[in-house]
Amino acid sequence: MKLAYAAASLAAFLTAPALADPVEYQFDKSHTAIRASWTHLGFSTQSLYLTDYDGVLLLDFEEPQNSTIDVTFNLAGGLWTGVNQERFEGHLNSPDLFNTSEFPTARFVASEFATEDGQTGTMTGDLTLLGQTHPVTLNVTLNKHAPNPMSQVETAGFTATGTLTRSEWGLGYAAPRVSDEITLEINTELNVVSE
Repeated sequence: MKLAYAAASLAAFLTAPALADPVEYQFDKSHTAIRASWTHLGFSTQSLYLTDYDGVLLLDFEEPQNSTIDVTFNLAGGLWTGVNQERFEGHLNSPDLFNTSEFPTARFVASEFATEDGQTGTMTGDLTLLGQTHPVTLNVTLNKHAPNPMSQVETAGFTATGTLTRSEWGLGYAAPRVSDEITLEINTELNVVSE
């Protein structure tokens, strides 16, 4: 009896569907916006966009904790504000702020994913900026996961938001007149990488 039970258990194990590995995706940069916003003297909200980035995006929609997110941002030449472009970006790149001559990149590596419904959740990771690393948590919404009707490529659309205190990374210039709290907003479409 025990032998028959063991044989049946082994057969069930061998015929059970294998868990899928995480799938590699890449940014659709024509449909991705990464924005950081702050308040200026209490009068207005200003923003900059991070435009030069790339990374490893391995997503597991069945077991999100098996996903891998590792993104590097090129800050030297990858900051866009749309206002007083040359003058303001020159200041952003200066030692007062991002000091891109010494620290040309920033990096975000996700370490934890949590969701109860598969549609909304949080992503926590480490942000390295100006040579310092601190945790950041983003609230994430999966907008849609389906073949893109324009290209037929499997696409995942996400919105992620969160806040950070810039002085933690040594970016305290002009605070609190310019808000120390920065709002992050990411709207992205990710396309599965074809083999």
